[in-house]
Amino acid sequence: MKPQDILPDNQDDMHVNGLTVRKGSVGAFLASVRDWQDPAGSAATRAAAEVDLRDLLPALHALGLFRVMTARDPVLQRLIDAAA
Repeated sequence: MKPQDILPDNQDDMHVNGLTVRKGSVGAFLASVRDWQDPAGSAATRAAAEVDLRDLLPALHALGLFRVMTARDPVLQRLIDAAA
């Protein structure tokens, strides 16, 4: 299966289990994890990244991402599990 089979180029979001999932959700999650885990980042940056992570988690759970993947970082995994 190819990405365009899931979400065509002319479509920016989809609805899964009553939630809107935007095209960049997985990429935004990964970028937010990097900011959240960056020990050189400011407390404000890490706090903003955590808010973004929490906001993204319901949609990523609806997609089923965490049925096939787990986080290596136990703190991140607890955050993921808490949103399930």
